Amino acid sequence: MSEYIIVKITQKPAIKEEAANWFHEKWGVPREAYLKSMEAAINGDPVQEWYLCLDGEKIIAGMGVIENDFHDRKDLTPNICAVYTEKQYRGKGISGKLLDFVVADNKTKGISPIYLLTNHTGFYERYGWKYLCMVQGDGEHDMSRMYIHGE
Repeated sequence: MSEYIIVKITQKPAIKEEAANWFHEKWGVPREAYLKSMEAAINGDPVQEWYLCLDGEKIIAGMGVIENDFHDRKDLTPNICAVYTEKQYRGKGISGKLLDFVVADNKTKGISPIYLLTNHTGFYERYGWKYLCMVQGDGEHDMSRMYIHGE
């Protein structure tokens, strides 16, 4: 992964528009919602932050940290959200490095534990995440898995 770099949106605010578009294309959440969260991070929100992995200037992976990732357990906060790696970059350890970076960065801010909502099994455990419980996602029929890192 040495040719790739990880940046926080607060370190590189000039790419927030590109980043908001990228996340919108991956998840279908309105671009404005990503921009609003990124602006909050840039303006000093202590919880919200957005992380990108770049190959040169190209965004190849990313994730955010927000208060709540659209689920009914408001006490489980903050949440990593919008985890995505471009298909051609998968299987290279990029997501794991990004997850480790986000966990470490939040610990430096005194934020631990941190939570993650997913339907995947087996992936996050490789990076020190532990299954916590099932939660109800907003507008979702099926329950989703909640993971925790750092206790």
